[in-house]
Parts: sequence; C-alpha cells; structure tokens
Amino acid sequence: MTSALFEVNKKYWTDRAPSYSQVNQEELAGCQRSNWLREISRQIQMVYPNRAPQEITVLDAGTAAPAMLAEAKRNAGPWQEAIDFRLMDAQKPTFTAESFDVVLSRNLTWVLEDPEQTYGNWRHVLKPGGLLLNFDANWYNYLYDADLKQQYEQDRRNVQQNDLEDHYLSTDIDAMEAIAMQVPLTGIQRPHWDIRTLEKLRMRSITTDVSVWQRVWSTVEKINYASTPMFMIAAIK
Repeated sequence: MTSALFEVNKKYWTDRAPSYSQVNQEELAGCQRSNWLREISRQIQMVYPNRAPQEITVLDAGTAAPAMLAEAKRNAGPWQEAIDFRLMDAQKPTFTAESFDVVLSRNLTWVLEDPEQTYGNWRHVLKPGGLLLNFDANWYNYLYDADLKQQYEQDRRNVQQNDLEDHYLSTDIDAMEAIAMQVPLTGIQRPHWDIRTLEKLRMRSITTDVSVWQRVWSTVEKINYASTPMFMIAAIK
C-alpha cells in the first residue's frame, strides 16, 4: 500500500514528464552527455578495471511514474533494446539479492520518503564488492535556511541577467516546494548524512566529491543552481 506522499510525488512527476524529458533531451544533445559518461565510466572502471561495459549489470534507480518511464524509453533511442525498463518503487526494488554490479541514482534520494531504508534496499540488491553511486544535492534547503534563501534568490537574478531559462521557475515551484517540506532530507546537511547512513549499513570505501558539479554541469546549470551544488557519494558493498 502506497502512502499519500508517494501518490503526491507520483502525480507531480507524471505531470512533469514531458518537460523533464525535454531537459534530458537537451542534456543528451549537449556537453552533459560526454561529461556524465566520462564521470560515471571513471567511477565504474575504478571498481571494475578489467570488465567490459557490457559485462556490468547496472540498476539506474530514478524514474518515478509510468509517464516518466515512457519518456525514458523514448530517450534511450537505439539503446532501448539493451535496457530492461521496470516500473517499481525505487525505495523498495523487488529484484533478488545481489543482482547488480552497480546501483546508480541521480537527483532522487532527496525526495524520498524513507531514504535510509532505500539505501539499505539498494545495498541488498548489490553484489558483494558492488558499487553504489549517488549524485544528488541539498535541493530546496533554502526553505529552512535564510542565508541559502538569499543565495537562491541571487541565482534567480543571475539567471535573469544572463537571459537564461530559469530551471526552478519553469516548473511548478509551489508543488515542488510543498513536496520538499514533507520529505525528511530537506534541511539536512548532505552528504554528511549519507556518509553516516552508509557507515551504519556497513558499506565500505565511502567517498564523497562535492565538486563533481564542476565537471558534469553545463554553464546554464551552474548559473541556475550555484547555491545548490551537486555532490557525488560512492561506496562499496
């Protein structure tokens, strides 16, 4: 049985699917495609230096609604047949234990209802020695921090001065802020929380990189999200 918050999240991302897909298409057509491929490949190769890419099983956890999954399939293009798309709760994947070499996620954990349980479940489906790789940010922490609120508002002015699309205001900002106020990680300083949580789960070789945004984001993203830089956290089972 799903919670009320789960259903609110599902509705938001169902409504958002077309515009979010457009963002992904722009990424695939721009510098982010090579930036992300280079960064993710580098992390995986450090763990599996002698494995060919096609030999590595990866769970990409993130799509939140049927409409989002449909857009993901479309955006996969020629790679669609190589991907096994599954619709399930990313917090509780129903795969058997030790199914994947890598569990990968981006911009997801911040909006989850039970991120600690999610990390535990992701560990469960990882093979021994497998890699957990998560990219996220302290999204919407400005709702609880006056200084961050000022920085966020400065970001909006910088976007306007540079005549760019505002990635916050082009979405349903009121709905997203309402969701952010209900999830547990808004207002918590990360990735410190993630490190403590993964340590409790007995994950090993936990590393963080708070400058990864400089390597993967476009100039437009850097201006839009200057006050909310993306971090990376990696850990081994």
